[in-house]
Amino acid sequence: MTNLVQHITHGPVHELRMARAPVNALDPELCADLEQAIDGAIADGAQGLVLSGGPKVFSAGLDVPYLLSLGDDRNALSAAWGQFFAAARALAQSPIPVVAAIAGHAPAGGCVLALCCDYRVMASGPFRIGLNETRVGLVAPEGIAQLLRRVVGVHRAERLLVSGELVEAERALEIGLVDELTDIDDVPTRARAWLEDLLSLPRQPMLLTRAIARADLVAAVQPERIQLDRFIDGWFSPDTQAGLHALVASLRK
Repeated sequence: MTNLVQHITHGPVHELRMARAPVNALDPELCADLEQAIDGAIADGAQGLVLSGGPKVFSAGLDVPYLLSLGDDRNALSAAWGQFFAAARALAQSPIPVVAAIAGHAPAGGCVLALCCDYRVMASGPFRIGLNETRVGLVAPEGIAQLLRRVVGVHRAERLLVSGELVEAERALEIGLVDELTDIDDVPTRARAWLEDLLSLPRQPMLLTRAIARADLVAAVQPERIQLDRFIDGWFSPDTQAGLHALVASLRK
């Protein structure tokens, strides 16, 4: 494991801070580090996890320039996307509670990671979160769509998914996409505070109830609901390639 995920211990709560400058773009190395960091913290005795990112950007989502650099190498693309979904699965399947500390923007893959957590604390202000895949020509897998449905409801999820809308923090709180807003400097502290309150409950009843309540989330990120082969097929469609190349061009301006 490299230093792309910093492991900070706060007693029983361990913070895993993504640290791939400048915007925590999710490449295979970062995703693998995150998966290993989750397993390592649990093995070290953590009772709760905080997943944090950089200031002003939690994670900008998948590293599209890197993915496009793989060209027509389907195996490499499958491996890269597969590692991202494995990281999301590690969060969803964590046997201990996880809070997303979102001190900034969280589009696309960043939003997916946050949706796999138990609770989301976001910085108030002009920061945006959501699944904007359609705007760059991608189709969110059924399992990922289900992650959004379970927090904002079926009809609102449909509207957000089809339009690819990113919503600002206040709206995200209003619709249930995030659970709490606070000042950007206080996001990790509030995330830890929520976890500490949860961890004060009788441990086994809390963890067993949590497992029952999150069974649908865990099911949503299983390979059969992601259908990676179908997703990769879509990656090579002309509309998708045009949208992705337009995104990269806009990033270079």
